[in-house]
Amino acid sequence: MFNVAAMTSNHMLYIPLVAVLGLFVGYMVGSRSVRAEYERRRDQLKD
Repeated sequence: MFNVAAMTSNHMLYIPLVAVLGLFVGYMVGSRSVRAEYERRRDQLKD
């Protein structure tokens, strides 16, 4: 088992912060690639 009392406030803030940051960066990268794919297909259908 792990000792909950040994966790510091830094640990309790760091883990959620990194998780939220990872979700944000993943959303930004994913939305950019989806937007680029949408533009590519739209241009492909124009021709």
